[in-house]
Formats: sequence, C-alpha cells, structure tokens
Amino acid sequence: MKPTDMFETTTDTLASLSLPQRERLAFLEFRLFFLGDVRRQDLMERFGIAPAAATRDFAQYRELCPDNLSLDGSSKAYVLGGGFRPAFAHHVERVLMMLSQGFGDGISQMQDALLACELPPLLIRPEVDILAPVTRAIYQCKAVRMRYFSHSSGMSEREIVPFALANDGLRWHVRAFDRKSGEFRDFVFTRMESTELLDGNPAKHELPAQDIQWNRIVELDLVPHPDRPHPDITERDYGMVDGVLHLKLRAAMAGYVLRQWQVDCSADHSVEEQGCRLWLRDVLALYGVKNAMLALGYKKEKEC
Repeated sequence: MKPTDMFETTTDTLASLSLPQRERLAFLEFRLFFLGDVRRQDLMERFGIAPAAATRDFAQYRELCPDNLSLDGSSKAYVLGGGFRPAFAHHVERVLMMLSQGFGDGISQMQDALLACELPPLLIRPEVDILAPVTRAIYQCKAVRMRYFSHSSGMSEREIVPFALANDGLRWHVRAFDRKSGEFRDFVFTRMESTELLDGNPAKHELPAQDIQWNRIVELDLVPHPDRPHPDITERDYGMVDGVLHLKLRAAMAGYVLRQWQVDCSADHSVEEQGCRLWLRDVLALYGVKNAMLALGYKKEKEC
C-alpha cells in the first residue's frame, strides 16, 4: 500500500470512530509528537477511563499508525516511532496553549503546564458575569443594556447590539452597534458594568452587514524597516515571502494590529523607535480606515 493510500485509510477510519475515542487518540498522539512519550496512565488521568479502555485505545492507535510509536521496555512507556507521521491536525496556537497552560475541562482550573514556560501577566481580563450576557447576545442576535465608562463621556447608560469578539493583542473587546451614537464601535469588556440581555430583535441598520469598517478588507504589505539592521532576520521572524508580509485585515482591526506589531506607518519610514522592525510600504492602503490613527507615524503623515 502506498503511503498516500495508507494515510487516506487512516483518515477514513478515524472519521468512523466516536468523538470521545477520537479525542483520546488525538491526546495520545499529542503526547507522542510534542513530549516524546505516552503511557496508559496519561489517558486514564486525563479522561477518567479504566485501564482496559486505555489499553484498547493504544491498540486502536497502533493498528491505525503502526510506525508512530514503539514500546520502550525500560520505561514501560510508548515512545515516538522512527516513521512517525501525525494522523491528526495539530494547530500551533492550540499546541502552544496546551503546552504552556495544560489541559482544562472548561469547568475546573487548568492543570499545570506540560513544559516550563513564562507568560506575560494578563493585566486586562474581563469578568465572566460581564462577558456572559454579551456572548449570549451575539449568539442569539440580541441587544445588551449596560453601564459603560469611556474617556470622552465618563460613565453612561448604553444599549449595544454586539456581533463579534475581538482581541487587539492586549485586551478583549466586542464589535457592536451603539444605539447612543448610532454607529458601529468597539467596546472594551473591562469598562462595562451590569450587562443585561434585552428582548426583541435588532433593526436592520444595527446588523453586522451594515458595518462598513468590519466588512471592508484592507490589504497591507509589510516589509523590513529600511533603517534597521538585519532585514534578513526580520524576513525570517515574520515568515515573509520575497521580503514582503502580505496581510488581509478587517479595517476595524487594522489600526490595532499595526500598533501592536509596532509597524512604522509613516510614508518616509521616519518613526525612530528601535522596536519598529516593520514598515508599511504603501500608507495609502489605510485610506478610509477609521482607527488608522492608532498606527505609529500615520497621524503625523495626515497632519502634513
């Protein structure tokens, strides 16, 4: 049997298994792939299954992927096989999260990290009692009443129609129609108080299809900053192709991303901060993006 035929057979067999068994086999493979070994005890502790069930899972995985693991007689653990080829898709963001924070069941606290890892402290974390009514409103297409604190108007009563969560790299916010201003805006969770789900359906002009900034996609070409050394390292760090990182972003998120990445958005690459390793090659790509003023150097260009 050709390797491609074997892979297709494995995929078909996995699809025929129950969801709980696929999850256990995926966990088994995760341990093999990223930690190098796995034991029956690992499955028993993670999923609360009996030894016989764990044994059946290992037998099933060995039947599907015989080259992926072998038994180490000294440690009594299964170790990564020389012909290992993953049967599951392991997305790097989830892999890093599980390695650094452990596996959680969604109710109890996260277990200890699987590897030594240092993470920055989370300074801005929404309260779950504030978050839950907003996420229910998004799912059910409803409005939310709340008290909101802003720099411009202080505390005010607001009714918003939220439709999407967003993260700018530092904080979580929600994209929503604001009935007070009559505009689509971003609302930061930590500035909310007393969120309350409202009855009734939103009006047509309050729906996400009417949010121009959210639905508009801007294409941005980022290149190594012309005034910084080692552009080849920058190209490698950001996975550039032919010296360019091509991004497609919602206009409503563009300013946040450019600010968080410290991209020099001046036309003459004049931002002096050494942390700016990237330059936006064509500043006109930000024309009409409302939050473009968040990007380093862009405001100065507009004033000129």
